[in-house]
Amino acid sequence: MKNTSNLKDDLFILVLMVISIPIISELKFYPFHNTFRVSFSSAMFLFFLLWVKKIPLILYGIVVGTSTVAFRIALDYILQSGFKFSNEFLLNFPAFFYYLVFSFLLYITKVNSFHNRPLLIGIIATIIDIISSTTELIIRFLLLGNSISIYTLGLICIIAITRSFFVLGFFNIIKLNEIRTFAKQKEEKNRYMFLLISNLYAESVQLKKSLTYAENITRNCYNLYEELQNNHYDYSKFDSKKLAQELLDIAGQVHEIKKDNQRIYAGLSKMILSENSKDYMNVNEIINILVETNRKYSISLGKEIKFFIDISPGIPELHSYTVMSLINNLVSNSVESIEKIGIIKIYINKKCNLIVFQIEDTGTGIPQKKRELIFKPGYTTKYNEFGEPSTGIGLSYVKEVATNLRGKIFFSNTPNCSGTIFTIEIPVESLIKKG
Repeated sequence: MKNTSNLKDDLFILVLMVISIPIISELKFYPFHNTFRVSFSSAMFLFFLLWVKKIPLILYGIVVGTSTVAFRIALDYILQSGFKFSNEFLLNFPAFFYYLVFSFLLYITKVNSFHNRPLLIGIIATIIDIISSTTELIIRFLLLGNSISIYTLGLICIIAITRSFFVLGFFNIIKLNEIRTFAKQKEEKNRYMFLLISNLYAESVQLKKSLTYAENITRNCYNLYEELQNNHYDYSKFDSKKLAQELLDIAGQVHEIKKDNQRIYAGLSKMILSENSKDYMNVNEIINILVETNRKYSISLGKEIKFFIDISPGIPELHSYTVMSLINNLVSNSVESIEKIGIIKIYINKKCNLIVFQIEDTGTGIPQKKRELIFKPGYTTKYNEFGEPSTGIGLSYVKEVATNLRGKIFFSNTPNCSGTIFTIEIPVESLIKKG
């Protein structure tokens, strides 16, 4: 998904360059009193290219060079009365080679891999600007007879240094602000995670207390059962008050567990269902985290699984914990159902007022006779290496969560019956931040 986003950004940059650079190139002056012009467009060209990630830079040189020449010729056609295409083409065509050579040399030097070494970028950009301007000068000399001198080359060097380091300074200011913003976001996220973990730790202490109560209750009930079962009571001396007191003690301990569990539930619900903006994320980010986690899980199981993601555009930010818990259960089930090699496909789209999640795998599938059982607590088809069954709460949990969110879950076998397709439909309003 990140590669797709980078490609879209690069295409946007290309469109922006095609529109802006030919216009900016008209803010010009002629330092050598001939047809060679100097403008701010060269600096803008370098600035834009420093942001490109996926598309080869040479393509930008070809497209921008062509659009610039075409714009200049079209402008001369509109503004000049004695327009001759051949003359205007010869006058403006050499500029194409500036953009072509500039982008080609940036491409082969892989300058965008040196963003952490600004001085090196400045030196490379300066040299490339000098070579590109000299190339245009030579072509103008051959086609139009423009003169070339030591003074001309010296001035080109000064202009190249000025343009390159001006652009580099501006670029680094933006990058520095990006880094500071990212660092601030990371600091806030770390602080948030620290508070979250602290709260979870506090809840774990209470949970441990509840477990101790539960253990005591179990022991007391069993002792009482043994006394009654083995007739240890002398019924002629049966003490109903003592028995009543023991049962009252047990009831009190159960009540303490209930209070602790209510408080733990309230605390966890407050953390998980809070309206904190950090709890809502772009669905692409959520699924990328989920896929990376399950890819590592599949590798730990010695399996070779490929993941395919198809997410429709226009889906709002969703509650990250809810989506993660729903989809992760299904994806991890798919990982476990695949024997050695397989594929897991994740589809997410918005249909009317519903968010539709679909998980398809090439696992072992679910037999027809067991379809009615898979959402029941305790049902499982998975066993560990010792033959012990899993808890069987994954699918029942997913169904319960989906139902609580006013949604539904259903499944089917894949057409070739070699896997399963689980589909969850949840109302959009159940997953987005309340207004």
